[in-house]
This record gives sequence, structure tokens and C-alpha cells, in this order.
Amino acid sequence: MHHGPSREGCAAAAAREAKTNPPSSVEVRAATRQDQQPSSTGLQDDGNGNGRPQPPPKRDLSGQQDPKEPHKQKQTVTSYTNEGTHVTVEIHPKGTSPQFFKKLSFGKGPRRVPSLRGQDNKAFERTEAPRPPSTKDLHVYPWDKSSLKSLAVDLQKFEKLDAYALKVNTKGSVEELVQTLLKQARTDLEKVRVIWMWICHHIEYDVVGFHNKSLRLCKPTDVLRTGKSVCEGYAGLFQQMCSVAGIQCMKLSGYSKGYGYKIGQTFQGNSDHAWNAVYLDGRWHLLDSTWGSGTVDDALTKFTFKYNEFYFLTHPALFVNNHFPDNSNWQLLKPTLTLKQFESNLQHNSDFYNLGLLAAHPQTALIQTENGTATISVECRPSTLFTFKLEGTDEHGLLTLRKQGMKLELYPQKTGRQELQIFARPSKSTEDVYTCVLEYIVECKSVDKSRCFPKDLHQPVGPSWFTEKQGFLRPSHPDPIIHTNDGRCSLTFTLGKDISILASLHADSSSLSEEMSRQHIMQIHRGNQVEFKVHLPHAGSFVLKFFTKKKSDPGSYSFIFNYLITCLNTEVKWPAFPLRYSKWAEGYELLEPLSRLLPANRNVQFKLKMQGISKVLVQAGDTYTLTLSRDGFWEGTCNTAGCTELFVMVHENANHSYYSHILKYDVETQ
Repeated sequence: MHHGPSREGCAAAAAREAKTNPPSSVEVRAATRQDQQPSSTGLQDDGNGNGRPQPPPKRDLSGQQDPKEPHKQKQTVTSYTNEGTHVTVEIHPKGTSPQFFKKLSFGKGPRRVPSLRGQDNKAFERTEAPRPPSTKDLHVYPWDKSSLKSLAVDLQKFEKLDAYALKVNTKGSVEELVQTLLKQARTDLEKVRVIWMWICHHIEYDVVGFHNKSLRLCKPTDVLRTGKSVCEGYAGLFQQMCSVAGIQCMKLSGYSKGYGYKIGQTFQGNSDHAWNAVYLDGRWHLLDSTWGSGTVDDALTKFTFKYNEFYFLTHPALFVNNHFPDNSNWQLLKPTLTLKQFESNLQHNSDFYNLGLLAAHPQTALIQTENGTATISVECRPSTLFTFKLEGTDEHGLLTLRKQGMKLELYPQKTGRQELQIFARPSKSTEDVYTCVLEYIVECKSVDKSRCFPKDLHQPVGPSWFTEKQGFLRPSHPDPIIHTNDGRCSLTFTLGKDISILASLHADSSSLSEEMSRQHIMQIHRGNQVEFKVHLPHAGSFVLKFFTKKKSDPGSYSFIFNYLITCLNTEVKWPAFPLRYSKWAEGYELLEPLSRLLPANRNVQFKLKMQGISKVLVQAGDTYTLTLSRDGFWEGTCNTAGCTELFVMVHENANHSYYSHILKYDVETQ
């Protein structure tokens, strides 16, 4: 059995035959192979967050990366010794303990039964021969979204027990270790928990043994002595410790989607992983202490302890995402999955469920585009943020957040197979680091060139529950894309309290400088309502970005979200809005003229709405005074003759003699 972190070659199940002697102590044994060559399967291999640059990633032994590290991850596997409907049972005289079978690899020839020998050991408790799974052990497939575990567990009640397990550091025998651990455990569940926690925090993954079979140590005594092993050693030690504690436990083997796993690959030949099943409260439950223990680096040369609660009593409908036992009965599912289903099903790693995600569509890992597009959706509990990478970039899709999930529309810009990674993080997280939760292969047969998006488009796109939390309420345009035929559009929001907003317009062309990116937008405030008028400089695709900060905060503005604005009308060519100076106040509103460029030698009508102003002047070739109408507008006419620029000035205080410039226009040259 090859035992790599999450994707090792684990032994195929060895033959089992029962022997009976007049006993008073019974222990179930599962013979596993120790002489197999490494398999290409076993360790999980998952991408991870795409926030700020991270240090070299670590991979948990199920194949996942450390959530804070946006790179591929890897994990390990174990073996099991129940094959078909046969179980190997060792029966020992009272006061003796069994010696582990030598691991054998059986071919098609006759099977050899290992000799049974025991040595005196009064620490072993009587353990009944485990029964095979029955109907009452089975869980409905697909997952009913009720719980991540197959047994109701209150983790808070385990806090003292877990802390105790971490502190125990017995250097003696397996029996002495179990006796020490059980001092704080009373129920069978507590016994399993304290054993699980001790192994996950004291046995490191043997990265040297993973690469060199001759250096691998898998016997429980060796694993305990050295403090390291591969999957078979983890599962074997767990099984023996449970036996000492009087808990029925099986060591299982099968295929896994771990280290080295490639989306869409098929499985054949020897098993590549080992894990355990324990009998609690009248039912069998699954766990994987190897994948619960920690992470390894990309090269599988360094192990770091990083506990993963997910693989303790995992719900079978979730466990089968990346564990396929040799004996389908040990899926503990109704109905069971076929190997073909296991191969084609989308892999959900532990981070997927730990982040509160519930389901993804499509459920197959290989997606084919239709007319150049493909759609992926994720269902989750509220307040989860998402992003994605298609071949390392997020430029070729539109990701929109929903109250309970997200929707991603992909538009690949090249044909062929491409890797898609989807990342997620809790919105309440203080770190802007995303974790890879899903991986697909997208097969694109044709390209839709009309869906080539600007590079400035950020994911997710459009308003959502997240933008509402940032103060953008009741958006006039709930969809992420705004189509305009005449090159103009207007968006409105209700603002939350104490919010200042900025907006900017961006395109891939060089037509919009950084300065001009805000001059094609006119922002108008009316109480707690804000309107954004947008005039496009030409046809094409544009990104409308929004930034906010608290009014009471002297700091800079933060990006919140963006829209995609498209216009196909090649005749569109709107000039910018007038240049607004710093004295242009938030409550001011310009009704006309809206174009920065005014015709020469023409009378131009002005109309503005401004509160708290005593006088308004328009300075062109001559100076013109605007009058305040009964309905509160400053109005008047100005002639553009004899000037190239035009300014609007206001007198804020009647007791002061100076005017402040608020607007600037350009006049066409003849």
C-alpha cells in the first residue's frame, strides 16, 4: 500500500478468513498490503484562495490547501481489511494480545492465511467481532443538507476532553496510552473522540516514508514509537487503540480523490487509501485521522499539524465525495454509488462544507459549453463571498452574488479544455483570503467574442446582499449588465447613513484617462437618494465602479462593486460632463447644460438647484447673473461669443465679496 498525504497507494484489501479457538478475548483484524507500488491516486489536490499573495501553500492530508493559501493542496489516504462479505477474526486466549498480520498482497492464486500468535497483555479488553453494515446504518444519498456529521455532536462539550488529549504524551505501549486517555472519557463517543484527537495532534505524516517504501513504518507500535506514519499506519493505530478501549472499529481501504488526483480520471487496480469506521450508538460511522491531522507542502517534503474537524464522524453522503471503499457496503449509503459515478462526480473538499456551502450545479466535474457559455451555481448559507479563476484569470465570466449562493456565467475566449477554480470566504472574515472550494474542467467548443469583458471588471459583478451591507440600498438596476442604445443611462440608490460615494468609468481603450474616468458621470444627491447619470464617450463595453467611505472617516475610499455597461451603437459619442471643482457640494444639482463642450456664439440656457447660495454668476466673454426662481432653481441665459472657456461661480455668503468657482465648460472653436 502506498501511503501518501491524501493520495497514496493504499493496499487492496487482503483476504479474510475466520478461525476459532476457545477464547475469552476476541479481536478483529484486517490484513492489508504493505508491498504495493505507489498509485497515482490518493492525495487530494485542491486550489485555494485568490486574495493577496500568500507564502508557499500547505496541503492538508485530504489534499486541501491551508485556507489562507491560494494554491493547490494535497492530502493522504489509508487502507482497510474488510473485503466483500468476509472478515478476518483473530481469537486469543484470555490475557494475550494479538500480533498484527504481516501485510500480504494476494494474486489470483490460492490465498495464504497468516499464522496467529499472541503475547501476554492484560490491557486488552474484550471486543466483539464487528458486525457488517446493515440497513439501520445507511444514510440517504444525495446529502439531505441536515448535518455534516452522521452523529449529533456538541463540540463545546468536547473542549476539556480535547485539551486533555493534546496534553497526553505517553511514551509507553499502546495499551498504556489508551489507559491514560480513557481517564477522562466515559462514554464510547468520548473514547473515540479522545483517541481521534490524540492521533490527529501527535502523529505526523511521514513524508519520507511516502517517497521511500523501505522506510515506511505502519505497525501501531512503530507508529507510536516514531510518532509518524502514512495512511495505513494512522488507520491501524486508530483501530488498535479502539480495540484496547473496547470500541468496535474497522480499518477500511479504497480509492480516494487526493494527492495526484486529476479531474475526470478513472480508478483501477490497487486501493490507494485507508480510513476507519467505528461503531457508536448502534450504528457505524466513518472517519479519517490521516486527513484530519495536518498539511504538507507542494513537494510533499514537509508536514505541518493543522487539525481538520470535518473528517470526524463525517456524514457518509459527504465522505463518499472523496472516499470510495473496496466494499460498497461501507459507503453506508442508500443507494450506493458506482465507481463510475464516483469518478464523474464533482469533488467537494472539506473547505466546501466547512464554509457553509451546501450544493453546486452542475454536479459533474466536466462541463461542456453551449454556444460559447456555461453556467455554474452554488447554494450556501448567507454571507459567503465568492470569486473564480478560469485558467488563472477572472476576466472571462460574470459572477453574481445571491442571498444564498452565487451564479457564475462563463464565456471562455479560447476553445479546448480549461481549468476552473471557484473560491469562497466568509464575509465576516477579517482577512481578504479566499479558499478554493470547487474545481471543474470546462470544455469549450466555440467562442462568443461578443462576451469579451474589460480587464477592469472585478468579480463579483452587480449589486447584492453584500452591497446592501455597504450602504447601497434599493438599486434601480438589480442586474449586473446594463445595455444602452443611445449611450446614456441613469442609476439610483438609497444610501445608508454616513456614507460618501465616488464612481468612475473604465474601458480597455485609451479613450478614458484616470482624470476623465469620473468626468463622464454626474452624481446627484436628493436627501438619502443618489443618482448617477452616465454618458458614454463611444460604443463598447465599460465598467462602472463604485467606492465608499464613512463621512466621518478621513481615510480613502474603498472599492465596493461594479456594473458592466454595454453599447453597440457606433454613432454614440457623448462629451464629458462639466468639470466640477471642490466647491461643488454634494447637494448641488445641474439640470442644464450637461455637456462640457458648448457651441460657439450661441445662447445657452443654465439651470441649477443649490441651497444656501446668495448669488450665481456665469463668466464667459461677459458675466451673466442667474436668478432664483420660485421653485428654487437658479436660471438664466449666457452667450458663448468671444470665449473658449466658461465658468459658473457662486457667492455663498452675502457678507463676503469673493466668489467660488464650481463648474467649468469648454467652448467649441470655430
